[in-house]
Amino acid sequence: MSTVDVPEVTIDTPQDRLRLAKDAARVTARLTSGQKADALHAIADALLAHADEIIAANADDLARGERDGIGAGLLDRLRLDSARVEGLASAVRDIAALPDPVGQVVRGHRMPNGVNLEQVRVPFGVVGAIYEARPNVTVDIAALALRSGNAVVLRGGSAAASSNAVLVSVMRDALEQQGIAPDAIQTVDPFGRDGAKALMHGRGFIDVLVPRGSAGLIEAVVTESTVPVIETGAGNVHIVLDESAPDEWARDIVVNAKVQRPSVCNAVETVLVVRGAAERLVPQVASALQERGVTVHGDADVQRLASGAVAATEEDWATEYGTLDVAFGVVDSLDDAIAHIRRYSTGHTESIITTDMRNAERFLAEVDSAVVLVNASTRFTDGGEFGFGAEVGISTQKLHARGPMGLPELTSTKWLGRGAGQVRA
Repeated sequence: MSTVDVPEVTIDTPQDRLRLAKDAARVTARLTSGQKADALHAIADALLAHADEIIAANADDLARGERDGIGAGLLDRLRLDSARVEGLASAVRDIAALPDPVGQVVRGHRMPNGVNLEQVRVPFGVVGAIYEARPNVTVDIAALALRSGNAVVLRGGSAAASSNAVLVSVMRDALEQQGIAPDAIQTVDPFGRDGAKALMHGRGFIDVLVPRGSAGLIEAVVTESTVPVIETGAGNVHIVLDESAPDEWARDIVVNAKVQRPSVCNAVETVLVVRGAAERLVPQVASALQERGVTVHGDADVQRLASGAVAATEEDWATEYGTLDVAFGVVDSLDDAIAHIRRYSTGHTESIITTDMRNAERFLAEVDSAVVLVNASTRFTDGGEFGFGAEVGISTQKLHARGPMGLPELTSTKWLGRGAGQVRA
């Protein structure tokens, strides 16, 4: 009997990978909650087992980043050490333990004609992500997508190319060992900008696209995409200190919000002090920041009260530094503080330090950002801190999702109707 040679199909375009992800999404949508949890535990185990390989690849990215001068903030986001790899694995296990949103009933009722209706959560299908210098996002988004029954296509950028290649390979292998199609986790990194364009123009394949990174990257994705985009915004984050702000709270919260990890989007970038508290609070808060290496960019009042403060420019009020810099100003009233936030904020996170509950409630009601806090550090705006295990991003838009995006935000809904022969009159 003669045989016919079947040519091997080579996957060599980003569109091919989008098609594979679309096919895999039909499989992940049917996985049970237990199967998805088992797959995530397998991924966590694999991350720990391959930690040395991941860290070695990351060292290549860090060395290249230093040569390219990408800056201290991006280098910090890029860095993976043993503790951060353990943190990634822990976050994946946390996601596995979260309630599975797929199949949850949002609402339901019986129509007058007897048809039973239910609105239930279902996976989007294929989630795309475009981000830069954040290898942790590679794991976080893949894990959240899988737990919510989706496939994912990743574009992680050249800065983290080596790290992401290893992370994706490790996760795909873990899925395959669990009998789950590894194509549920795809990357278009090898195709560079063409891969990013394929994601942005992937109508029919990409059901939702999430950009994470600089304001420029996010704007480019929102502007160019022909697929639905959930906009995650830059973090020009504010803290307001009113007349009643306790010294210790003001000092400790501002320092934590700026210094703990200055490169992230929930780090404070602007501190505003109501004039009645300026003489008391500006010197000690500014000094506490400066002792930790922060450059204070102050208005005329702050420069007068804080030794070593440099002059703030108009640009400073609109800047997300991502570094050990902070804009610091004095305002005449809470009204003026809220007006300043309304003008310069990116709608990410704002906090007020106060013991005046009327001011607290006014701030909560009138400040229109994704997360608004009272007497707490802005660093709490985080999917892990909110109990979501991790986050896809922090949405600053108002449609579908706002704030840290966890599992429910990676689902849509559909209506199920169960009848017994009813027809419409």
